[in-house]
Amino acid sequence: MNKTELKEFLDEKVKEFNTVDFIELDPISVPHRYSIKQDIEIASFLASSIAWGNRKMITKNGHLMMDLLGDSPYDFVMSHQEHHLERLESFVHRTFNGEDFKYFITALKHIYSNHGGLESIFINHQTEFSLQPAIHALNKIFFEIEHPQRTRKHVADPMKGSVAKRINMNLRWLCRKDNKGVDFGIWDISPAKLSCPLDVHSGNVARKLGLLKRKQNDGKALAELDIALRKMDSTDPVKYDFALFGLGVFEGF
Repeated sequence: MNKTELKEFLDEKVKEFNTVDFIELDPISVPHRYSIKQDIEIASFLASSIAWGNRKMITKNGHLMMDLLGDSPYDFVMSHQEHHLERLESFVHRTFNGEDFKYFITALKHIYSNHGGLESIFINHQTEFSLQPAIHALNKIFFEIEHPQRTRKHVADPMKGSVAKRINMNLRWLCRKDNKGVDFGIWDISPAKLSCPLDVHSGNVARKLGLLKRKQNDGKALAELDIALRKMDSTDPVKYDFALFGLGVFEGF
């Protein structure tokens, strides 16, 4: 395929997969439980934070997180007392356990009480072309209070070479505004600055299509893919996440 044919092919795949039918079996179904902005963004952050491994299990455990928070994530974050966190101790998703969950709630309360909330961190630390420096700032702020050392691995830092797949996915959910019913578009941040949630599936498909040459999935690969996707759509490059993910997971491309 030449560049024009590749763009047309991927645009069609975006249309195919970026529909409300995508929601039910995806972790994005977790924040779709809510209509209040703060509930959506906290549910998005928590669900995306455990988004590795089996997609069905990620989604199931994301909903379990919300149940443990009394189906009111923002209210629980802001109003909880220390003893309320005990109910979270039994939670486990792969290497993310109850201790991590408890700290995430504590850190989120700190962020909403002292930093204006999650959106403010990204607005205040974004650059003209990227949100990766803002992800680095989130990491610093998230762990500026006393924390378990084990929990640090669950919040990525692009400045250490991470692709920050889970946070970039969360940002796609909250920043893209295409009115297709999947992504929320509730944050006042330009989708042009988003980076693709690069993982095994999207990376392999991108390589097969000639969008990515670097063999390992790291920060340099993410930057390379960013450039390729922005050439196809400079205003909404991460819409192609639907195409790359769908081709990899649903079609075994």
